[in-house]
Amino acid sequence: MTRVDELAHVRAGDKGDHLILGVVPWDQEAYDQLAERLTPERVARAYRPLVTGPVQRSCLPELPALIFTLPGVLGAGVTGSPVLDGHGKTLSYHLLTVEI
Repeated sequence: MTRVDELAHVRAGDKGDHLILGVVPWDQEAYDQLAERLTPERVARAYRPLVTGPVQRSCLPELPALIFTLPGVLGAGVTGSPVLDGHGKTLSYHLLTVEI
């Protein structure tokens, strides 16, 4: 098994209560592996039970990057959530530990 942190780094963003994760691979070979093996279903399992709907993935081979949108993970959103990590920055590090 390979962990995501061996292939890429991850950046986090937010839109309402959705956590948006940008996975930026170290090279083209890493992008190819991630595009094949880091599925929306795999990401949803890693963030269960926080995810409230289907995880969406966009592949951007020209960057290269993968963008995942995880609905509901940020609760009431940045301004409404009582959690310490309202923007989900530390949640992005969790994805780095996922084995694919």
